[in-house]
Amino acid sequence: MDKRYFTEEHQLFRESLQEFLKKEVVPHINKWEETGHIERFIWEKFGEMGFFGLAYPEEFGGLDLDLFYTVIFLEELQKVNSGGFAAAMWAHAYLAMTHLNAEGGQAIKEKYLAKSITGEMIGAMAVTEPFGGSDVAGMRTTAVKKGDSYIINGSKTFITNGVYSDYIVVAAKTSPELGNKGISMFVVDRDTPGVSATKLDKLGWRASDTGEIAFDNVEIPASHLMGEEGKGFPYIMQHFAFERLIMGVNAHARAEFALEYAVQYMSEREAFGQTINKFQALRHTMADCFADMEVCKEFNYSVAARLDKGEYVVKEATISKLRSTKMADEVIYQCLQMLGGYGYMEEYPMARLLRDSRLGPIGGGTSEILREIIAKMVIDKKEYKPAVKH
Repeated sequence: MDKRYFTEEHQLFRESLQEFLKKEVVPHINKWEETGHIERFIWEKFGEMGFFGLAYPEEFGGLDLDLFYTVIFLEELQKVNSGGFAAAMWAHAYLAMTHLNAEGGQAIKEKYLAKSITGEMIGAMAVTEPFGGSDVAGMRTTAVKKGDSYIINGSKTFITNGVYSDYIVVAAKTSPELGNKGISMFVVDRDTPGVSATKLDKLGWRASDTGEIAFDNVEIPASHLMGEEGKGFPYIMQHFAFERLIMGVNAHARAEFALEYAVQYMSEREAFGQTINKFQALRHTMADCFADMEVCKEFNYSVAARLDKGEYVVKEATISKLRSTKMADEVIYQCLQMLGGYGYMEEYPMARLLRDSRLGPIGGGTSEILREIIAKMVIDKKEYKPAVKH
């Protein structure tokens, strides 16, 4: 335990979360991976334990704790070896709910945020579209004002919790002619007429319901606008730093899980009269992997500490995701190799881990886009500023 970041209370929380996951989650993981459907009861159990409320105000049932509780939550979720299950939980708790908390008015928070904290409602965030993911400003979904309503038309894709969620936080263009200055954020109930979803079949993250969502003349009350009209782009950008750090933390945690498993396996597996952890070539490969993981983890913790103090760490969080997700893929690739033929078998954890990890450099901003953002900041001296709070 690193005492610069974690207290005794943090450690106790980690232990109780580990216990909870082992008892309540792990026994169901294989079933959820096969069906692609995480059953409702587990959301309510997470809610009862307060796990969805870690970062949220007490007024709505949250616990209002520092960011390192969230770091622990993310790290331990990576260690149940289902990237899909982990994603369903953190996309609800930190993508959808972050927007509700930051931009939602009192009524929206009382209804959606409070029920998300208890696990009674499941949220999804829908920004990415079939024709453009990282190019947020190029989105085509529109929300046209009509009296006391908005009419939403368009489609979103690769949406985590896109099929089974109860509400969707949607980014849409209210003034298409203004480009990125014309985007607004809305909360849309799943059962609103005109909302439909199709489940996508994926390489990994099999437990989570990633969906393509269509909006066909979906009419929502004007009160479902979150924050100010036209401010959606800066809101999204503001939260992207947090999302990138989340994915960076996830990456170092799954790499650490893979290393612990591989090192344990190597201590038991024998070849040529000795355990394979005695062979220098394998030892040194593991040493390199361990070093790379530790460097990312240390960096991610320092970025989390700065974010927790309210610093705008868009460059650092972007670096966190870029570097950590690449590292995790490379480390897990090597760990699978250490298991030999068993690495390729589904009953051992490494095959699923390899598939699940591969989304890291793609989702939440591809590595190529992240490099361009970093280049703009370090070469072109571009400054990203937080959205002005109203």
